Amino acid sequence: MGRQRGPHAASRCWEWECGALTMADPRGLDSVSGPAPGARRRAWAELLAGRVTRQKPGPGTGQKVQDSAVRLLRSHLDWSGLLLEVEGPPCKKLCLGPLIDHDGPEACSNLSTSFIGSALRDHASQLGVPVAVLSSQMAASSIVRMCAAGAEHAHRVLLDTEQRKKLSSLIEITQYLLAHSMFSRLFFCQELWKVQNSLSLEALWRLHVHNVVSLWELLESCADLQAVVSWLFRNLRLLCEQVEAPCQHTDIARAMLSDFVRIFVLMGFQKNSDLRRNVEPEQMPQVARDVLERMLLFALEALAAGLQEESPAHKAVSCWFSTFSGQTFGSIISTDAPKRFFSHTLTQILTHKPVLRVSDAVQMQREWSFAKMPPLLTSLFRKLFVILSPEELVGHLQEVLETHEVNWQHVLSCVSTLVICLPEAQQLVHDWVARLLARAFESCDLDSMVTAFLVVRQAALEGPSVFPSYADWFQASFGSARGSHGCSKKALVFLFKFLSDLVPFEGARYMQVHILHPPLVPNKYRSLLTDYITLAKTRLADLKVSIENMGLYEDLSSARDVTEPHSQAPQDVEKAILLFEHTGKIPVAVMEASIFRRPYYLSHFLPALLTPRVLPRVPDSRAAFIESLKRADKIPSSLYSTYRHACSTAEKNPENTAPGMKVEPNCVDEPLKLLMIALGGLRAAMTDPAQYDVLSAQIAVISERLGPALGVSEDDGSCEASKIQLSVLAPELEQQEQKVRVVDLLLTSFCQNLMAASSFAPPDRQGPWAARFTMTMCGHALLPAVLTRLCQLLHHQGPSLSASHVLGLAALAVHLGESRSVLPEVHVGPPAPARDLSIPEFFNSLLTCRTAESSRLCLKSVPVYMPLSAYRIIPARLCGGTWFCTAAISYSLCKFSSQSRDILYCCLSPGLIKKFQFLVFRLFSEARDPLSQEDTAGLAWKPLGLPSMDWQRAALCLWRQRTFQELLKEKQFHLTYRDWLQLELEIQPEVDSLSDTERRDFHQWAIHEHFLSQPAAAGGCDGDLETACTVLVDVLLDFCQSSRSHNHSENSDLVLGGCTGNRDIFSRLQEMAADLEQGPAAPYSHSSSRGHFLFRVFRRRLQALASGWDVAARLRKQQELLMYKRVLLSLPPLVLVGSPQVEQPAAPDCDEFFHLVNSELLNLSRCRPCPSSPLVPFSLACTVLQRNFCSQGGALSHDITVHFFRLWWPRLEPELHCRWRRCFQGPLPPELQRLQEAQQFAQSFLSPDTAAPAPGPAWVSAAALHFVIQQAGKESVESALEKLDCQREELLVCLFFFSLMGLLSSHLTPHIRQTSSAKAGDSLKALHVCGEILGFLQKRKISWLVLFQLTETDAGLGRVLLRLAPDEYIRLLPLAFYSLLSYFDKDALIRENAFLHVAVDMYMKLTCLFVAGETSAVSTPANRSQELQSQAGAGAGLGTFSSQMAHPTNGDPVGLIRKARLFLLQSIPQCPKKSFSNMEELLATSGDWDPEVSTALLSRQQAVSDTDLYQEPHLF
Repeated sequence: MGRQRGPHAASRCWEWECGALTMADPRGLDSVSGPAPGARRRAWAELLAGRVTRQKPGPGTGQKVQDSAVRLLRSHLDWSGLLLEVEGPPCKKLCLGPLIDHDGPEACSNLSTSFIGSALRDHASQLGVPVAVLSSQMAASSIVRMCAAGAEHAHRVLLDTEQRKKLSSLIEITQYLLAHSMFSRLFFCQELWKVQNSLSLEALWRLHVHNVVSLWELLESCADLQAVVSWLFRNLRLLCEQVEAPCQHTDIARAMLSDFVRIFVLMGFQKNSDLRRNVEPEQMPQVARDVLERMLLFALEALAAGLQEESPAHKAVSCWFSTFSGQTFGSIISTDAPKRFFSHTLTQILTHKPVLRVSDAVQMQREWSFAKMPPLLTSLFRKLFVILSPEELVGHLQEVLETHEVNWQHVLSCVSTLVICLPEAQQLVHDWVARLLARAFESCDLDSMVTAFLVVRQAALEGPSVFPSYADWFQASFGSARGSHGCSKKALVFLFKFLSDLVPFEGARYMQVHILHPPLVPNKYRSLLTDYITLAKTRLADLKVSIENMGLYEDLSSARDVTEPHSQAPQDVEKAILLFEHTGKIPVAVMEASIFRRPYYLSHFLPALLTPRVLPRVPDSRAAFIESLKRADKIPSSLYSTYRHACSTAEKNPENTAPGMKVEPNCVDEPLKLLMIALGGLRAAMTDPAQYDVLSAQIAVISERLGPALGVSEDDGSCEASKIQLSVLAPELEQQEQKVRVVDLLLTSFCQNLMAASSFAPPDRQGPWAARFTMTMCGHALLPAVLTRLCQLLHHQGPSLSASHVLGLAALAVHLGESRSVLPEVHVGPPAPARDLSIPEFFNSLLTCRTAESSRLCLKSVPVYMPLSAYRIIPARLCGGTWFCTAAISYSLCKFSSQSRDILYCCLSPGLIKKFQFLVFRLFSEARDPLSQEDTAGLAWKPLGLPSMDWQRAALCLWRQRTFQELLKEKQFHLTYRDWLQLELEIQPEVDSLSDTERRDFHQWAIHEHFLSQPAAAGGCDGDLETACTVLVDVLLDFCQSSRSHNHSENSDLVLGGCTGNRDIFSRLQEMAADLEQGPAAPYSHSSSRGHFLFRVFRRRLQALASGWDVAARLRKQQELLMYKRVLLSLPPLVLVGSPQVEQPAAPDCDEFFHLVNSELLNLSRCRPCPSSPLVPFSLACTVLQRNFCSQGGALSHDITVHFFRLWWPRLEPELHCRWRRCFQGPLPPELQRLQEAQQFAQSFLSPDTAAPAPGPAWVSAAALHFVIQQAGKESVESALEKLDCQREELLVCLFFFSLMGLLSSHLTPHIRQTSSAKAGDSLKALHVCGEILGFLQKRKISWLVLFQLTETDAGLGRVLLRLAPDEYIRLLPLAFYSLLSYFDKDALIRENAFLHVAVDMYMKLTCLFVAGETSAVSTPANRSQELQSQAGAGAGLGTFSSQMAHPTNGDPVGLIRKARLFLLQSIPQCPKKSFSNMEELLATSGDWDPEVSTALLSRQQAVSDTDLYQEPHLF
């Protein structure tokens, strides 16, 4: 047969072996094969002719023939060809090829391998070698021939299809040989390494995978390990290139790469590996580590050289870095090998080529921020961070820096990636830096100092949402006495030496920080600081950077290049205008710059502000800001005139307006396009769960591009105000079109990304991307614009938002609340309370429940996260709004389900959860029933794909959820009775979702079935109806005082004087108060020492008001009292004083009522439309007086009597008389008779008859007379006054007092429906009445000065009069006193000892009133003053002074003070000695009120004392 086997050799062998040639002799094989060369071919007969005898087949003949055939084949087989032979010709008989390829029956396959094994055994026996050696040599030779035969080029690492088929057959045969101990792995490996350059990496991998020979055995059998390392590195690099190349065998290549990496990691980093015996223990791990290190070195070198996209090197590096994933190490993650490998790799990266010096790092580190880092390097860092914890990473970073020379670019890039991708590491880095500083100052360790500053600056480059700015850190570390630098002079010298060494290398920004926020240095070491500042300023001058020309709001925390002043000035102008809009004041930074930084202010800021333009008709914020600066003399007149002239010119030529302000569209759109591309990249990564690890990197890119898109610095997070000013009713973003576009892009992107992420995973498995995105939106001074836009969307455009938008906004609100500790508070305008709100409270203020539409917006949410498997979100059709409360609460509970409850307290406002409870109770009657155990136990969170109108089910599902119900057990989240009332009062019945009947049923359930029976600790009333009434009144008054009760619309339905609210609450108050009064089990009785609940509320609230007589305090108190009056009007009178019953004849206790009237309601006189308007409603006055009168038998106190003449007596008298006669059938009681007599006495003054003597008491008759005079005409008044001469002194004094009150009332009370002449006539009439009565008093020498010295300690008549006058009128008595100057009998007054004391006291008090601004209340326009003066001049006999002095109160309070002062200066020299008694005490209490008058008093007093010294004593 020869050495070469044809394709039919196997077939012939098997024919022979199976006995097809049964008569053959072993010697006849040659003839069968063919004639010898030169021999004649014999016929078949000739061949048979030589046979004499035919041999009969015996029992062993067939076996002999078969053995002979086998020996023949063994002696002529080509073993390498036999092992590689795969195919045979198509035939029905068994062939070797199909058997090896497993295409034939299993029995035939076993037969073929057994034949080959037998043949190999015989051949090895003939050669005298072990069969294992022979088979190993044959197999190695076959593999080499196979790899060489199919190779298209010299460095192919993958096999083709034909090669894989042949290798598979060979592996099967080899496995048979191994199973029968006919194969030597060691010899096989040695044979392979002899021709390693011809081997294919896939062949070795398949030998390893099929357990022919492991990679470990292959490696340990090689004598030249360095050559093996080089061969493996070369082939692995080629494999990485082919993995990324488009081909049909990519999956095989990836599997190969993962297996090799996994094997090398286990081999090189397994702590207790099972080392083999043929090599040194450390050689094999070292080989594995060398291969991995060379691959990493290749990747880092390629990165350093710069990689081009789609280049082979880029593909190889990308593929190699992709192996650092959980998919590669998932099967061995339980061992410590991956963590050791990752730590080792991190060390290699950090120490790769440490050629950069510290000075290079200081200069270049801003180019190594996360956003500027090569994406491949960031991806490698992120993959390394997966297995290592933040603590391990920071610790390892610290260890490497302490023990190795490092590559600063890689180290600082690692720091950036660490703080960006692992929020937990931010505090760890901060603590590490603190330890470095402490160590540096403790031992003057320069390395620690360098590391601390480089790490801090690198982390600060990533923005304030990640790490405090460098300026903040430097100030916090060195700006106080607690810093480590202040412990000794040595530490200070060390610090400034270090800072000085940095000066030649660091950027201008850092030196500006050091200068503007210098370290705190004791005075004795101040020279160290001044020397450094001088050096830094010199360096800044070399860099052409000036501290004086810095922008007002230039961000020192940014490491970007210093902006030129002309570029920074427009940004400063916009920021200053924005702050001016929010505060209404010139920003402090502008005021400081106008004084301390005038070069920048005059040369750059003002020119940018005063850019000529067409001025709007209605001044905008810019115009108002300019005018404010002009009024403050902060704009030079010449510059302002030039600006106004240029603006006037611009109106004529608008096309030439502000050429310097125009910006090419491309300049603005290009950064915005880059931002949109970055947002699109985030969206693409969000939709691919395999790329979740790149989300943090993409968000960092977005943060990097936000600054240019906004036209601000990279991190313009500075804000002059510590809180954000915002108007909820009119949120505007004026002159910020670009910022609005950016904010809208960010909000839309957040909503879309949330929807995309939620389609793959629930919130708690989405990672920190949402929180990081939210913090990105809070930087770059963008938070005010974001909140303003959210206010516009939620408060004003809620019904028009889509479901996905509101879900996104709800999640955004949650994450903003999560960051509330680092965000400023929001100061909002109406209708929210006038106070600073945290971010969650701000969102709560945007959601109202007033109307059906707003209630749905507040309640509804996109159906989110409530049972079990698939997490998807299906938007629901909107119905008047979307579902915000449910979305926010559901998202929070799902997002933070595995975290502590404290984070929920940060994210969610208690008000938001209370509103949700309120609306669920209100809109769903089934929610009012107690929840059963089944309702709360079986529900798990899931997304609900609800029908379009089934939003009720989503809210109820959340309501019944166990986690939510447990949350409601917290006191701060539980809806109390007071909370319910506050929310219900905001409901507007005309647009309520409930009908009138449904609303009343809900009120009855809430009050009587729910809150009344609840314990007080849970926010209920403990079953006490009086407590329920008290809380209702208290909440009602609070609501009326709050800005929430004002609708601010022209057509609002007014309730309680400008307050809009749920009027049905008043009905509930009336019902409850009536039940409390008439119920048999009412706990309250009028004889109780506590008094009526209504007056207790009034008394407590009045005591809580701020005391004082300033304008604000008085207005607050008047507003409060006005509410009391309106509440009294809303209640039936019998509720306040009780209904008369036969079994309860006791008199009602009205003391509290009349105390309120006399002490407080009288002070509302200025708020009444006319002086005669009632302080108490007629129905209430009638009821009180009737019950008091009938129960006491007509005994009326003066507290009641004084109010009879306030409009009600003519209407009350007939009814009282009738009731008395019906009840008692007798003459009128003395009290009622005296009232009639007083009324008749007063009326008699208007008749021509002689007036009768006044009945007692005198003050009652005086009051009746005063009110009659007020209602009479001028002629009747004059005739009535003539009859006063014969009256008692006490009556005249009381009448004069009431007249003084009338005079003050004529000046204070706004006469709404009167013309100016009518007003002047009233004032003149009141003045004339006072003057006439004063004339009678002076004529009869009756002392009246006591009326101006009334005190609470007075007894008798003085105390009564004091109680009858409002407190404000008593304080304004000095005005009345000096208004009567023209009526004083000066000579008679001077003779009175008390006159000078009273006059000086009144002057002092008048001056105090003027200083406090209270005299402005009596100031009248000039025309009114002239009118009064002209009328006064026409009158005769009204005084001795000129007409100018006659009416000093009119028009000008300063004139009144001036004339009072002149009167005193003229009177002091004429006063007798006795007038100066106690004058020193009076002057001592007033202070330096008027030096000239004080000097005159003291001089006159001293002169009188000196005169007494020279007078002779009167001895007799």
